[in-house]
Amino acid sequence: MQRTPVKSQIKSQPKPPFPRQHQKSPGLEEKLSPAPRYQAPLYKAAGKLEGKCALITGGDSGIGRAVAVLYAREGADVAITFLPVERKDAEKTRTEVEKHGRKCLLIEGDLTDEKFCIKAVKETVKKLGAINILVSNAAYQARKKSLEEITAKEWDHTFRTNIYAYFFLAKAAVPYMKEGDAIIATSSETASKSPQELPDYSSTKGAINTFTKSLAQMLISKGIRVNAVAPGPVWTPLNPADAGASNEKIESFGSKAPIGRPAQPEEIAPAYVFLASDADSSYISGVILPEAGGLPLTM
Repeated sequence: MQRTPVKSQIKSQPKPPFPRQHQKSPGLEEKLSPAPRYQAPLYKAAGKLEGKCALITGGDSGIGRAVAVLYAREGADVAITFLPVERKDAEKTRTEVEKHGRKCLLIEGDLTDEKFCIKAVKETVKKLGAINILVSNAAYQARKKSLEEITAKEWDHTFRTNIYAYFFLAKAAVPYMKEGDAIIATSSETASKSPQELPDYSSTKGAINTFTKSLAQMLISKGIRVNAVAPGPVWTPLNPADAGASNEKIESFGSKAPIGRPAQPEEIAPAYVFLASDADSSYISGVILPEAGGLPLTM
């Protein structure tokens, strides 16, 4: 029997130049051109997360949506958090999850507020029955040309969105978690590369790495693993919604990666399945996993 050749993703994914475009933060996936790819048609599910319940922040779009869809394909029910303006994207994620016969709980609110983070965890447990996987993924960034342009208010907002929320969520979730459960954070190559226009964002990603390693040691005796994924450039609403990004930067986004393009969310999401699956990564905790298109990173 002759098999139909499968086209390799490494060469077939969209490459720059991209259409010039800007969005108001936080950005919407439905307005992004080309549309990010999250369905992962080459991915083969194997029931790795059957019976699991996951909370994914920023699950309305980008990496978060792709993770939600793959988790559903692996048998997990999911809850996703999002901001009010992102509701339409969130409803699209719910539709995609439900196509695979799994539940998708929508939780609207602001992760910079500890009370909302606690509420998100409690709602997940109440409506889905458990929280076995926590994915702290939502992020905020805004490029600045000088230190003087970064206000204390914006610095605080970046930290509260990217690292404080991770702390709030983990603190709220751990009492409900048990042996075999997992926490996964979204870091970034910027924690290592430290681009000059993103000192606040990069600093939060460095903090995420350190917190992940410390928390992994704190929780290993409970059988709860803690890891992070550090992507390079990924085609999501985050960058076109960056007020400091020029049209030229968006047009050429990802071109400096060794692979010559940004990742699509569907290429990043399988790592979150791997790190959530006790069958695949039971001996891995405290790891920062780079997915940077060939760029060698030390995290």
